[in-house]
Amino acid sequence: MRKTRPAFQNFIENHTNIAMITVDQIHGSTPRDQGTWMLVSDTQIYGTIGGGQLENIAINHARDMLSGANDAKTDMQIPLGPHIGQCCGGVVNLKFEILDEAGRLNCEQIFIKEIAAQPNIYIFGAGHVGKALAESVSLLPFNTMLIDSRNEELDQVSEYIQTHLTALPESIVREAKANSVFIIMTHDHSLDFLITKEALERDDAAYVGMIGSKTKRATFKNWLKRESGSELNHDRLVCPIGNVNVYDKRPEIIAAFVTTQVLEQLHKIDRTQVQNELGALHTQF
Repeated sequence: MRKTRPAFQNFIENHTNIAMITVDQIHGSTPRDQGTWMLVSDTQIYGTIGGGQLENIAINHARDMLSGANDAKTDMQIPLGPHIGQCCGGVVNLKFEILDEAGRLNCEQIFIKEIAAQPNIYIFGAGHVGKALAESVSLLPFNTMLIDSRNEELDQVSEYIQTHLTALPESIVREAKANSVFIIMTHDHSLDFLITKEALERDDAAYVGMIGSKTKRATFKNWLKRESGSELNHDRLVCPIGNVNVYDKRPEIIAAFVTTQVLEQLHKIDRTQVQNELGALHTQF
């Protein structure tokens, strides 16, 4: 998992006086969606509801509440127009709550559920590109795991990235939840092929990518046909990964393009799920 919990936990534990701001309702164009939240103490903040004047007004109001101002309301409607220096054009309804012990526990449960709902990204191989990719996606709202059989490689990874040492990486593929992302870039082509085969056998994988050239893809296709008797969803494999039109092969550049590719694919899945849910809703009426 992405190691964001310490930052949240440190905020909760190091501040006795905390207000929670939640985007309760939205109308029109707004910087964040309904349900977005942030925490405010006397001196610090955790999270964001969109920045700008909207957030500045909300933070000041939350701190008025924390200071005991009698006229500090628990809800606020903010039109995002020129009079506050923003031009989104929408309206945001905010809810404010000073967290007591029960509120803190509820906030922690919300945080845990949001982390659990994030997409899982499994990166197989802690070589140069694997490390760069893990660093790239570690800043994003994903649960990321870097997997390798070489402990000395995993030891070089940032403390903010979850690692997993195993001699059987294919077992992780089998145990992963639906809509997981699998990116394969180990130090051994035969191991790449084995892991990729396992990932392609899952019809619910959000993305299966293997580092390599068009020649490696063709070799894998032939190997897959020999091993499985069919090409087994070979068309779902992304290989080469990243942007084939960019010839900069530095690990950080490859990682940036692969990150973008994964984001685009996850966005397509989210959009399809929303459209399906709306379609199902309309059939009920």
